[in-house]
Amino acid sequence: LGLSLEVRERLKKDVAEMKLKDPNFRPGLVVLQVGGREDSNLYISMKLKAAAEIGINATHMKLPKTATEEEILHSITEINENSAVHGLLVQLPLDSIHKIDTEKVTNAVAPEKDVDGLTSINAGKLARGDLGDCFIPCTPNGCMELIRQTGVSVAGKRAVVIGRSKIVGAPMHDLLLWSHATVTTCHSKTADLAGEVGKADILVVGIGKAEMVKGEWIKKGAVVIDCGINHIPDETKSSGKRVVGDVHFASAKEQAGFITPVPGGVGPMTVAMLMLNTVLSAKRFLERHEPGKWNISYTKLHLQTPVPSDIAISRSCVPKPIDHLAREVGLLTDEVELYGKTKAKVQLKTIKRLQTQPDGKYVVVTGYAVSTSFCSVVLSHSRSGAAGGGYSQVIPMEEFNLHLTGDIHAITAANNLVAAAIDARMFHESTQSDKALYNRLVPLSGGNRKFSPIQINRLKKLGIEKTDPSTLTEEEITRFARLDIEPSSITWQRVLDTNDRFLRKITVGQSPTEKGHTREAQFDITVASEIMAVLALTSSLEDMRQRLAKMVVATSRSGQPITTEDLGVSGALTVLMKDAIKPNLMQTLEGNPVFVHAGPFANIAHGNSSILADKIALKLVGPEGFVVTEAGFGADIGMEKFFNIKCRYSGLRPHVVVLVATVRALKMHGGGPTVTAGMPLPKEYIEENLELLEKGCSNMRKQIENAQHFGVPVVVAVNAFKTDTEAELDLICSIAKAAGAFDAVRCSHWAEGGAGAVALGQAVQRASVAPSNFKFLYDLELPIADKIRIIAQTIYGADDIELLPEAQHKVELYTKQGFSSLPICMAKTHLSLSHEADKKGVPTGYILPIRDIRASVGAGFLYPLVGTMPTIPGLPTRPCFYDIDLDPETEQVNGLF
Repeated sequence: LGLSLEVRERLKKDVAEMKLKDPNFRPGLVVLQVGGREDSNLYISMKLKAAAEIGINATHMKLPKTATEEEILHSITEINENSAVHGLLVQLPLDSIHKIDTEKVTNAVAPEKDVDGLTSINAGKLARGDLGDCFIPCTPNGCMELIRQTGVSVAGKRAVVIGRSKIVGAPMHDLLLWSHATVTTCHSKTADLAGEVGKADILVVGIGKAEMVKGEWIKKGAVVIDCGINHIPDETKSSGKRVVGDVHFASAKEQAGFITPVPGGVGPMTVAMLMLNTVLSAKRFLERHEPGKWNISYTKLHLQTPVPSDIAISRSCVPKPIDHLAREVGLLTDEVELYGKTKAKVQLKTIKRLQTQPDGKYVVVTGYAVSTSFCSVVLSHSRSGAAGGGYSQVIPMEEFNLHLTGDIHAITAANNLVAAAIDARMFHESTQSDKALYNRLVPLSGGNRKFSPIQINRLKKLGIEKTDPSTLTEEEITRFARLDIEPSSITWQRVLDTNDRFLRKITVGQSPTEKGHTREAQFDITVASEIMAVLALTSSLEDMRQRLAKMVVATSRSGQPITTEDLGVSGALTVLMKDAIKPNLMQTLEGNPVFVHAGPFANIAHGNSSILADKIALKLVGPEGFVVTEAGFGADIGMEKFFNIKCRYSGLRPHVVVLVATVRALKMHGGGPTVTAGMPLPKEYIEENLELLEKGCSNMRKQIENAQHFGVPVVVAVNAFKTDTEAELDLICSIAKAAGAFDAVRCSHWAEGGAGAVALGQAVQRASVAPSNFKFLYDLELPIADKIRIIAQTIYGADDIELLPEAQHKVELYTKQGFSSLPICMAKTHLSLSHEADKKGVPTGYILPIRDIRASVGAGFLYPLVGTMPTIPGLPTRPCFYDIDLDPETEQVNGLF
């Protein structure tokens, strides 16, 4: 008993050390019992008590006697998949009224959680001598510990085991054998049991027959371990019986050098070994899932020259099964929801599990409205954004570019539910009296009216502290029931994920059933929905619920903002978005993990992937790892919004900015001719022209300066194409360094994959440890116009701003409504630093006109409109759908890219 206490003290220290490393971590044990046998109840209570003393989180799962084999197996599967449980013990015997295959049930336990050591896999490993890679059954393990504590060396000794059960005898034989004893196993068919026992230096008995082994059989000085638990009549005991072992203790102790008593010998050690195995399992779990310690295999690229099409490259590579990749990067089985073989969603509980772990290095990639995605993919351990191209892309391309996991459809449905709710509410308010409206909003159910939780929230917002619908005054009923939306103030539009130019301006309500309640409206592309921006900026399910509730859709005739919570639809929106909030896991051509999550319109919204994806990634890569995230469009748009909006809400601070440049983009900024889609490139872009390039580098200097306003080191990545000359690439690098970039390196990852960006990776690594002094561009409490002016003057190079009448009106309205302290999300062209797309380079001497200002209160920003831009694209004369088809034999998508 003293020995088992010593083991428990040691384990208590081990658990305390685990908690020091991670305060939220506790070893978890589940004891699964079927039925309610009294002896089983006693054993389980001992195990639970020991677990509590050590600091193990132990749970007793009790199934009724009526439980079927299928129900038992289902419970075991659930526990196997629960990452908080490190040990699962099935209490035997299974006390069920049904026929249960005990072997099948025992083997259903995951071997890595089989702390009883009874699965065929653990038994097989023990039989083969793989003692360091299995769990040893608790009773034999306890016996070995007792033998060790006698000081008797097992090696070379004669050992006899009586009994060959799977729980004691058979594994005891294996343990003694691999401890180098010469072992004999005796059983009911053994001819001369007494003679065999007399040869034993070490005797272990587990046969289940009371006091069967007599003292005179035992060799003088032998070590005797008695595993038996038997009841014999004893009138001196109140119960009328007493517990004895398989060895006659009184006579045996005269012969034995050491003998274990019953009770109080092997029993407590068995419980101690169960605790030991549970703590060992928890240690193994922590070792396997140490953040950043990835056991990852990379896919070798087979490069071709010339570089094939993106789709051809994508199809030439066989992606790893996504569940395999998830395990490689430290995600647990129950944290991953598979969507086929190549994509999965990652549950948000991953953040909670890893919350005490340090973050990795955070890198933002931005550019000049050329493809930053190539660079992001190749540089990444994890990132989100567009698919990239060449030998630097996310695969499979068809999955990426079609429905993925349906997030965009969830956003479309949620957005259009709000639109439907707005028009329906206006219609019903216009055709009903206050009382009739109220009675329908709070209908009778079982003779009573009852407010829903969302309606209670609206009452509180109105300052009506009542929960009984019958107690509202007429004035309160009117205020509650009527939103009184001003139709011209509606800012919420319907959305569709299709390029349909004829939806840019529409009239709704033309059916006779709508009784003449028509109004002009429009459709936007789905990525322009505020719900997409909410998804990208949210930090949790609860935070998303609050953001969705705060979205302002219109203004009442009295000037009050009307929210989705007022409409009563915010809870339903959260339900529609409950799966979309989970980041999507995919992979690059070379087998690196990629999070693809959220894609808010970079003109109108902030053009950055989700905060949640970045946060999970930063935990998974560990303190030495890197997470690369992409800021859409040029640095003046995507990067500025990344810093001033995304970083404010995430609390994350980037270590490095990677600014992507190309010779062609800079030549365009130097005054090169216009490039027309489908037409050959003008010669200026495919022949050396240092003068044109140097003029265009003024734009790069400005973008480096813009990044430096935020106090973060800048690395310029020059994407090299085959028509670029050495002199052109060298010129860009030298100008970038002279402008203050930490480094500037050429990259050829489009043609060479990761190997083509090794220098970039090294530069980013060096920059990540360079001194930095991150800061925001403006204080949120400044007036709206001042914040817009700071962005216009500092980032775009404008002399000043001009608020046009509608914008001035909105400044006054939003200030009055309490939204003036939100950050600013400028909606302007990405083709120029100015508001005029054709003004290249670094335009100066201009006033930036602000046509209007809109509020995305749920997402958490105001967006000033600079100039006009379509919010839903249109189809050209020859859309790409002419080339897209499906091969019915192979089900392969053709013509996508």
